[in-house]
Amino acid sequence: MGYIENIREKIGHEPIILCSTGCLIFNEKGEVLLQHRADDDKWGNPGGCIELGEKVEEALKREIKEETNIELNEIQLFKIYSGEEQHHIYPNGDEAYFVNIVYKANVEKAIFEVNDKESKALKFFSIADIPENVTEPFKCVKEDLKLMEQ
Repeated sequence: MGYIENIREKIGHEPIILCSTGCLIFNEKGEVLLQHRADDDKWGNPGGCIELGEKVEEALKREIKEETNIELNEIQLFKIYSGEEQHHIYPNGDEAYFVNIVYKANVEKAIFEVNDKESKALKFFSIADIPENVTEPFKCVKEDLKLMEQ
C-alpha cells in the first residue's frame, strides 16, 4: 500500500495536501503532450505524487516513465502552483489541495505510449488547441501556457 492509500485509509475522503510534480513535454513543433486521465476523464500534463523520501526530480522522471514511457533528460522548472486553484475532488470523493511543481522538457521525435491504467490517451496539442475539458489543477497551467505563447 502506498503513502496516499495509507492516509486515505485513516481519514477517508477528507481534504489533504499532496505534493505532486508533472511535466510539460514539448515536441519539435512546440506542441505539448497531454494525458487523458482515466479517473476523471479530463486532460492534463502527465505527472503524479511524490513518494516519501523521494526527490522531486526523481518523482518526475519516474512518473513520466510510468505514464508515457518517455525518459526525460534535461528538465527546467516551469512554475510551482498552490492554493485554491489546486483544489481537486476526485470522482470517488477524495479531496486534495496540491502543491504542484511543474517542469518543462523538449523531446525530439517522441515515441510515447499509454503505459499504465491512469491514462486513456496521450496526445500532442498546440497551445491554442488544448481541450477545454482539463483537470482543475491544470487550468492555471493552461492559462500560463497561453501567456507564454504571446
